[in-house]
Amino acid sequence: MPAAMSPTDPPATDGAPALSRDAAERLADTMFALATPSRLQILSALRAGPRTVSEIIAEIGMEQSAVSHQLRVLRDHAVVSVERRGRERLYMLRDEHVGALLDHARRHLLELQQTGRTRRRLDRAS
Repeated sequence: MPAAMSPTDPPATDGAPALSRDAAERLADTMFALATPSRLQILSALRAGPRTVSEIIAEIGMEQSAVSHQLRVLRDHAVVSVERRGRERLYMLRDEHVGALLDHARRHLLELQQTGRTRRRLDRAS
């Protein structure tokens, strides 16, 4: 599971700590958890508040087995947490950092779209 950067990581020129190899690997592991459209859809649904698997299924239209699998990946990478409520499990973003990361990524995409700098996925392969 991802951990915080070490206080011994050297600082970057903008004041933020530079990434050690270990910190970069942990960060890449966390980013992996965000690297699929289905997981991003689930996280977007959870951004609006805690949801049960049934609510997530209804909101994004994925099958139960796929949602459950993706939620397991997100839990394993400490991106979401789960709480039992009676017979149901309520999934939520683990902390506000995850929501902020999603918001920043959306704003980045919007800015790229507004400036016409986006490319289709297939265009990047050439």
